[in-house]
Amino acid sequence: MRLLPLLAALPLLSGCGLIVLDPAGDVARQQGDLIVLSTVLMLLIIVPVMALTIFFAWKYRASNKEATYKPDWDHSTQLELVIWSAPLLIIICLGAVTWVATHLLDPYRPLARTAPGQPVAAEVQLLDVQVVALDWKWLFIYPEQGVATVNELALPVNRPVRFRISSSSVMNSFYVPALAGQIYAMPGMETKLHGVFDKTGEYEGFSANYSGWGFSNMRFAVKSLPAGEFDQWVAATKASAEGDLSRAEYLKLEKPTHKEPVRRFAASDPQLFDAVVNMCVEPGKMCMHDMMSLDAAGGAGIAGIGNVRQVAYDKFAARGTVDAARWSMRYVAAYCSAPVMSNDRPDAKPVAPEMLKGEGLPVPARPERTALTAPAARPMS
Repeated sequence: MRLLPLLAALPLLSGCGLIVLDPAGDVARQQGDLIVLSTVLMLLIIVPVMALTIFFAWKYRASNKEATYKPDWDHSTQLELVIWSAPLLIIICLGAVTWVATHLLDPYRPLARTAPGQPVAAEVQLLDVQVVALDWKWLFIYPEQGVATVNELALPVNRPVRFRISSSSVMNSFYVPALAGQIYAMPGMETKLHGVFDKTGEYEGFSANYSGWGFSNMRFAVKSLPAGEFDQWVAATKASAEGDLSRAEYLKLEKPTHKEPVRRFAASDPQLFDAVVNMCVEPGKMCMHDMMSLDAAGGAGIAGIGNVRQVAYDKFAARGTVDAARWSMRYVAAYCSAPVMSNDRPDAKPVAPEMLKGEGLPVPARPERTALTAPAARPMS
């Protein structure tokens, strides 16, 4: 009778999908096999230990007068060898398997196969998908197809995919359990993930890292389509596009929303994703790679002080709120290698960049030490 509640709960468990252990992609399947193998190796120790614990507790109970009683026994070399050698061998196996899988399943590593025994053909072209984690939605840009979607990801089956992933504000984690493992999306950085579907179907992706109020609904539909249907999906997306995903439109889309529906755009700006990564979507905003280039060259000297304000990326007080024609009034828009005009005074003249860094200036002369300037000797006591 005590087991009846457990048996009654079994039908409820039938609705649970084991998508992690039964995925639709080769990379995710290898990761699932790694989980199973690691679990089995650990159970080789856990199961005998649990069984022996019950066995010893039963055999050497106080009421069992036939059990051997050795109160002074404290060591057995043979038993010590068994106790230490078995876990050591399992740890070595786990370490070897993990080391190999870490390199073979590196998310930055291009795929060598689409399924067991099916290597990637030389003529197969990778599908590039640019992913941006927004608050609280996902933006997918297809640069080759010229389309972009919100909260909808469609991929052709048996074609390797390379994701370029970034974020607009806080850290998120891009995760499609049926396709491949998760990888973080971080602002001002780009991460990569390679994957492939070898089954058609509809799946789900989501953010696996808490990112604020709308995190629980930060999910998106994932479609694995045959090649022909994927082309039809691209054509339908272009036909139903709300408009072009320009930088101004991206700034509007970037604003936090909750339970964002599927949206479709045309994507004609090939530099939009790089601008997102370098945090320079706004007109006149200096990109991070330009800043780093200036820093590597020694900085911009006095004229570069105005650029310091461009480091502050205020998404709510400044981003997208100032007309593009007026950005130069607030920020230094760019830095040229030609002689720089100082913006401190209206009558300033061109100054050579090397002079701004102090190159070529004479070293200040140091006064000669004389008897008058030398410190007086201290009397000996």
